[in-house]
Amino acid sequence: MCSIIGYFGKESAAPIIVKGLKRMEYRGYDSVGIATESDHQIELKKGIGKVNEVNSRIQLDVLPGKVGIGHTRWATHGKVTDVNAHPHSSNSGRIAIVHNGIIENFEELKKQLENEGYSFKSDTDSEIIANLIQKYYEKTCDVKKTILRTVAKIKGHYAFVAMFENGQLAAARFHEPLIIGVGQNDFFLSSDVLGFIEYTDNVIYIENGNFVILDKDKFQIMNFDGECVKYETVKVSKEFGDAYKGDYAHFTLKEIYEQHETVLKAGEKTLEAIEKTADYIKHAKNIYITGSGTSYNSALIAKQMLSRYTKIKAEPIMSSELQFAPNSIEENSIMIAISQSGESADVLEAVKISKIAKCKTIAIVNLLTSSLARESDIVIGMNCGPEIGVAATKSFTTQLVIIYKIIQKLSDNNIDIDFTKISESILEVLKDPTRIQRIANEMKDISDIYVLGRGIHYPIAIEAALKLKELTYIHAEGIPGGELKHGPLALMDSNVFVIIINPNDSTYLDTLTSAREIKARGAKIIGVSDIESDVYDFWIEIPKSDEIAYPISEIIPIQLLAYYAALEKNTDPDYPRNLAKSVTVK
Repeated sequence: MCSIIGYFGKESAAPIIVKGLKRMEYRGYDSVGIATESDHQIELKKGIGKVNEVNSRIQLDVLPGKVGIGHTRWATHGKVTDVNAHPHSSNSGRIAIVHNGIIENFEELKKQLENEGYSFKSDTDSEIIANLIQKYYEKTCDVKKTILRTVAKIKGHYAFVAMFENGQLAAARFHEPLIIGVGQNDFFLSSDVLGFIEYTDNVIYIENGNFVILDKDKFQIMNFDGECVKYETVKVSKEFGDAYKGDYAHFTLKEIYEQHETVLKAGEKTLEAIEKTADYIKHAKNIYITGSGTSYNSALIAKQMLSRYTKIKAEPIMSSELQFAPNSIEENSIMIAISQSGESADVLEAVKISKIAKCKTIAIVNLLTSSLARESDIVIGMNCGPEIGVAATKSFTTQLVIIYKIIQKLSDNNIDIDFTKISESILEVLKDPTRIQRIANEMKDISDIYVLGRGIHYPIAIEAALKLKELTYIHAEGIPGGELKHGPLALMDSNVFVIIINPNDSTYLDTLTSAREIKARGAKIIGVSDIESDVYDFWIEIPKSDEIAYPISEIIPIQLLAYYAALEKNTDPDYPRNLAKSVTVK
């Protein structure tokens, strides 16, 4: 959600900033803008739309200067307008800022500044940062003192970069990601390494409550008390720079097709962490598993798998809900936090609450240098490579494989899971999408889809519904099979489609009965099963599998169905409206 990029160096800043913003599009946004400094003048351009659209319209990349800042905005305060887009300049025009996060006391600060004669053009909370910085800089003529006074005044979670008319850059971080990229002759400030990875893989992760000043080919990092702090320059994996679609029409399709490989690689670089996690679980008083969105659905599956195969109880917790019941977390327990990006605000808050309760924290995360990884006691890397499509696909199946591997360790490897066979089953599903494409065409004009599953397949039904609503904007809802007669059956008529997740396991016959009850009400049935049935209007065949592996093989065709249905409805499957890959604000 939102992207920051700053550049200070020897090259023209604008093209580098535009390219960095383009690389970070997966984070989600509705407007884009950049500002540069040249000859002690700040020039600024911004507008609504995608990076390429806005750049074609107003030529962002021709702004002069070798220092600049850029931003893609996802609206929180104020509508999606050109004026509300970032960057924002101060009243004097001598300072410009870009900002991620939320300033909680912005209304109070705005009134104070207005009383002092400052005016505001936008409806955003971000603009107050620009005018606060102007106010304190005019008083002190010192960037360090200015930033210290500014961060002492604002409340909330934020990362911002400020550019001064003399070419200095200053940036501060408080519970929002911010990274320095260190090149040979230049520096970058970004919310994501993808913003600059093609130029350098040397990075410094700015710690929470620190700020940086860039000036004349050098930088200083200080804490909010004004003291210089120690820092470490590390190298990041350049595989995260290899985010290219290749021959695929969209990243989402590419990432769906990568899953036969990623399930074999899942967690393989952190196998020791998986073993250690299993040991923690064996000795923990309580086990909590938290996540948001798709990662929460993984937590639901983890609960069922742990109970069924190891007789260990675990409590899944939606990350955004834990803040309302923090005392439910008991000491001497463990919190397993699942997150693709490792920057989701709600997940980080859940980890913070668990640490206050003196729990050990375990992260299952794709980026080992993320905030979540740095906050956790044990880190299990997904190892699935960059996932650019906003709707999670390969990260979900990778999470499931890691859960399977933890279960194997808990059972002393007595549970046999053939990951090669799982990979082959994914290839089998993907080899011919023709039938799925035809079903997608049939679905394009409907308004409601229900997905029904029992037992371990119910969380998959929830995940399937999430994929459909994310990519197609069709209302979709996951239904537990046993609850059909307790409300959902009233919704069944000839205007809806129902996807029945029904592999040949212990849930098969009961779910088939539910399908017949739905069919009798006139709804169209899409059966996802390894057995064909006359009750299905459309059959999506999945390979026969071991029961534990069905969740992976049955979600793959629904990911494809959501993708092709999105194409039928002319929506962008990579960047669904109003959604972001990394939800860094609550």
